[in-house]
Amino acid sequence: LARSVVRTTTSHGWENAIDMEVASRSSRTVQWYPGHVAKAERQLREQLKVVDVVLEVRDARCPLATRHPQFEDWTGHRRRLLVINRFDMIHEEDRLEWAQYFGDTGQQVFWTDAKTGKGIQRLVRAAASASTEINTKRKKRGLKPRPVRAVAVGFPNVGKSALINRILGRRYCDSAPRPGVTRQLRWVRVQDQLDLLDSPGILPTRLQDQDAARRLAMCNNIGTAAYSDSQVAIAFVELCRGLPDADAHMEALRRRYGLQLDLDTCSEEDVIEEVAQSLFGGDTDRAGARILKDFRTGKFGTFSLENPPEAK
Repeated sequence: LARSVVRTTTSHGWENAIDMEVASRSSRTVQWYPGHVAKAERQLREQLKVVDVVLEVRDARCPLATRHPQFEDWTGHRRRLLVINRFDMIHEEDRLEWAQYFGDTGQQVFWTDAKTGKGIQRLVRAAASASTEINTKRKKRGLKPRPVRAVAVGFPNVGKSALINRILGRRYCDSAPRPGVTRQLRWVRVQDQLDLLDSPGILPTRLQDQDAARRLAMCNNIGTAAYSDSQVAIAFVELCRGLPDADAHMEALRRRYGLQLDLDTCSEEDVIEEVAQSLFGGDTDRAGARILKDFRTGKFGTFSLENPPEAK
């Protein structure tokens, strides 16, 4: 396949070779719906018929973007526990603002950090607490008691498997900091009163909100084949400029990469281009990948990419 290259000059006078294949890829919408997700969705909806409690796991850095629009319809009357994982990756002020928002909207939230185990035991107790109600009904029907059946659901790479491993106190589910690791549903006995089902990450068939889709990419909640690192990094810099602590976020970028730009007047593209020139011989996609990796590993500090919606 022939590939064409166009040479352009940036606003800072650098000559930049733009691979037209990459440019085409970066200009398209962010969409990712691999075959294993479609299969997992069918299996999950079938298993939901025998589930008592649903643990909906979201990413604390983007709790709105990691909300699946169909989960509530699928779960119906079943008890749903909203789990905001990775709360260690956002600032405490962000967490308190989100806690206020969820409280105002009548949603009980369980804040967890699967890496350290914070919040895990409270979540387990809440899931297992359904046992009394379930088995009282079963006893009236002449049935033997059984454990509560719970399922962990959520977008890819929000930490479902890591959460289950922490609950068990051992590595049972494959877990890695990238989307698509879990490919099949697995039941595991947590304790006498609780069985837990791990499920692959589930996505809508189409990501309608492209701003939210880019936040998913920033947090590594969708596969890298869906986007261009440089374009998502540009969107990340733009987003940082719109956050409440914008000056602090931009200063973190400056310190991290030794930027010489005037960050008040330069474009987001200029930021990526300077990182590319100083570290990667002008390769903006590698520069974008580095910026995204640094964000995902906390090199710019802890903060949420989203603000709670204003009360209506």
